Amino acid sequence: MAKLVYALNQSLDGYVDHDHEKFVPRPALFRHFIEDVRGLSGMVYGRRMYQIMRYWDEDHANWGAEEHEYAAAWRSQPKWVVSRSLKSAGPNATLVADDIDALIRGLKAQLVGEIEAGGPDLAGALTDLGLIDEYRLYLHPVVLGSGKPFFSGPLPSLRLVANELIAEDVIRLTYAPAAQVPTDYNTLNR
Repeated sequence: MAKLVYALNQSLDGYVDHDHEKFVPRPALFRHFIEDVRGLSGMVYGRRMYQIMRYWDEDHANWGAEEHEYAAAWRSQPKWVVSRSLKSAGPNATLVADDIDALIRGLKAQLVGEIEAGGPDLAGALTDLGLIDEYRLYLHPVVLGSGKPFFSGPLPSLRLVANELIAEDVIRLTYAPAAQVPTDYNTLNR
């Protein structure tokens, strides 16, 4: 059975903004994201996040080796795009217009490993349905003052299960829904 993980970069004041230059990953963090994407069983996106990530569908002349590596990993993963307004999805992507509850439950039952959910609005809907197994906040030492909040909708009751310095200045905080924290979770990293 697969685990559904909601993971995004976040500012100290709780916002996500992938167009902001302060979130451009340095080499160590970018390497982490390459390995993370390689290890996924698939990705579920909301429309806006999917449109941002479509950047990786086509090679760009200014890319270096790591950008090509990330793009290859991203392209290889199956994607499900939750949207009522899109009429089509790109390569290796399936458009889903309704019943995300059944979709996610089905994916979790048939896949093994981790499925990553991207986009605050989608994550808010999945949280309301009780489908997210883990929240991973990549906390950057920046204050944006505005933008889209990491948590959309009612705030879930969470319990910290791990923390890790991922790069020079980015900490990953991992939370599980308070009702789902297994008793055998390892002691928090310190």
